[in-house]
Amino acid sequence: MAFFEDEPDDDDPLLGFAPYLHKQPRRNAITPDRQRAFIAALAASGIVTQAARTIGASMEALYKLRALPGAEGFAAAWEMAIDRGMARLEDCALERAIRGEERPVVSRGEVVTTYTRHDTQLMLFLLRQRRAHRYGADVDLRPGSPAYERIRAEIEADAPSVEEVRASLHAKLARLREEVEARKAREGSE
Repeated sequence: MAFFEDEPDDDDPLLGFAPYLHKQPRRNAITPDRQRAFIAALAASGIVTQAARTIGASMEALYKLRALPGAEGFAAAWEMAIDRGMARLEDCALERAIRGEERPVVSRGEVVTTYTRHDTQLMLFLLRQRRAHRYGADVDLRPGSPAYERIRAEIEADAPSVEEVRASLHAKLARLREEVEARKAREGSE
């Protein structure tokens, strides 16, 4: 069973769509009231199968109804209800990225403590999606662009000076020379 939010109020614009009207409704027809109940349940759960169960209709019947000429209002309301579920999912992902997730630490079959794990990949995904102008793949990284210059300044702030790099290289070369000379000395004494 999926987690349900509160269903939309009767005056919610989502439920103001023009339902499909059957020309000769059968006993088990998906009436305008059932269509609205389905859309309300779909908005509450975000899951089509759950919403279908709520009104006691088959997925096949609902998808057929959605595709009928004259059911455009129902189809549009369906998409809007899914969008509400997706917005809720985005909010949950954002909350999880910010707050993290409590994980247990188990020793000898007992939970001894917990720690908070932050999902870096989720954070990066959300940043790229919600702030694409700043973190997305389409960020301009050419010299002179704001993003390029910001990254360059960060790197340069942490980078060693030319003198430090030269000193490090000279020290490594000196160690290598010593190792080569020691090896030659060992080989010559054998």
